[in-house]
Amino acid sequence: MAIWNLGSINADMVYSMPHLPAAGETLAALRLDRFLGGKGANMSVAATRAGSEVHHIGAVGPDGVWAIERLKAYGAGTDHVSQVETPTGHAIIAVEPEGENQIILFPGANRVLNSEQLEQALSQASGGDILVMQNETNLQAEAAQLGRRMGLRVCYAAAPFDADAVQAVLPYLDFLILNEVEAQQLQQDTGKTPGELGVKDVIITLGSKGARHIDGETGAVLDVPALPVTAVDTTGAGDTFTGYVLSGLDQGLAMAEAMAQASRAAALMVTRHGTADVIPELAEVQAARF
Repeated sequence: MAIWNLGSINADMVYSMPHLPAAGETLAALRLDRFLGGKGANMSVAATRAGSEVHHIGAVGPDGVWAIERLKAYGAGTDHVSQVETPTGHAIIAVEPEGENQIILFPGANRVLNSEQLEQALSQASGGDILVMQNETNLQAEAAQLGRRMGLRVCYAAAPFDADAVQAVLPYLDFLILNEVEAQQLQQDTGKTPGELGVKDVIITLGSKGARHIDGETGAVLDVPALPVTAVDTTGAGDTFTGYVLSGLDQGLAMAEAMAQASRAAALMVTRHGTADVIPELAEVQAARF
């Protein structure tokens, strides 16, 4: 099958800092790196490196040709990435030595996708393919509705979190992935626990505690532990996990197997500085010793 990703494409400007700046503080960076990023691009690269056929649906500005070429070099399909006049999205990321980060995001071209582009791309999808979205582009609700009508497996990674954005796609979802804080926020807004949302599969990532799968039909809970590593940069770890989970399911793995493999990929990724460019290949993940 294939994975269709309505996803953001960003230039990640990563500043290595002695510590994260406090309010009003001016602080010199120790280093600057530019990486391919955006939750969408990260997930496309992760799913591609995990072995799936991935088609990215997105946009860049006149300054973003390098990002298309980078995605293409990593094996992701870029036929449905358009070039527009709005500048390419970018993120300014401050990272301290322990790996924690602060991020300023400029959406740019990620928010000017049009319905014709979306419909043209998904017209080439087949029933049973996976459609994944995040909250860094427009057209999320339209894509979810279209995916449901086409018989795609519709997945939503609820970040950056916005309760209204989640609830707009919720009726059409087969799969919801969010972190522990986002799960609490969504429960406050809906009055429902993750298992009561009517979504067949819900995964809650729990940071150093691992991840939890909740079967929305049976209520069964599956916990997958995190692996002990020394993180140097946690940026993109959740995206790596999501891309690997979806790829595992796409390739026929059981949920427990897909989550365990994704946990290994995310653990390996946080030991490296960068985002999409440092997501590990499947062979690395399988060979890694923790």
